[in-house]
Amino acid sequence: MPDAPAPPQMASPKLTTMMMFILAMFIMFDHNLRTMLGGLVGILLEPLIGFDHDLPLLTLALAGLIMVTFSIVVRSFFTDYVAMARSQKVMAEFNKELRQARIDNNLYKIKKLTEHQQEIMAKSMEMTTQQLKLMPATLLFIIPIFAWVSVFVSGLTDPIISVPWQPVVDLNATNVLPNWILVYTLVSIPFGHVLTRTIRFFQFKKKLDEMDDPEKGNEAT
Repeated sequence: MPDAPAPPQMASPKLTTMMMFILAMFIMFDHNLRTMLGGLVGILLEPLIGFDHDLPLLTLALAGLIMVTFSIVVRSFFTDYVAMARSQKVMAEFNKELRQARIDNNLYKIKKLTEHQQEIMAKSMEMTTQQLKLMPATLLFIIPIFAWVSVFVSGLTDPIISVPWQPVVDLNATNVLPNWILVYTLVSIPFGHVLTRTIRFFQFKKKLDEMDDPEKGNEAT
């Protein structure tokens, strides 16, 4: 009896993410598309954080905080940071043992470890794949905000700001990247790092509380 046809395969997370990045590049480099998308998003964001173009640095900071907060909070709902830390610990210990076995030329141990290598790497890749699956969803939120910030900055009548490391900065000037992207990134990255560590802390704390009080863990499930 012939085998049943395999069910259609969904696009891989890597392919979907790559397509989203290509879309992002189109939007960023196509002025008309970027202006159209930025204008649509501006209907909502302009009254909220536009400040009549009087406080561009604050607008950039708030746009960065909104973007980062959404991305990290959405990712945290689908990411088990405790399991991720455990997987990273297992992988680190495995690599340490395999490296030592090779130094000692312990062929038996190398063979045994190599047999388990694929299983360990598969578990690690499962975590990475989960992150890739979430990236397109977050990009759908990030790209429009990024487009609006670009339109917002290009429309400034006075794009000159002062930052701690430079008294005069033209947001529309370019040094490798436009200055507004550098300012936007410098605000977003530290905040994102702090927010991620905070969420991880509460996830670990919740896990420890469940270990101390099993009944609390059963109520949560």
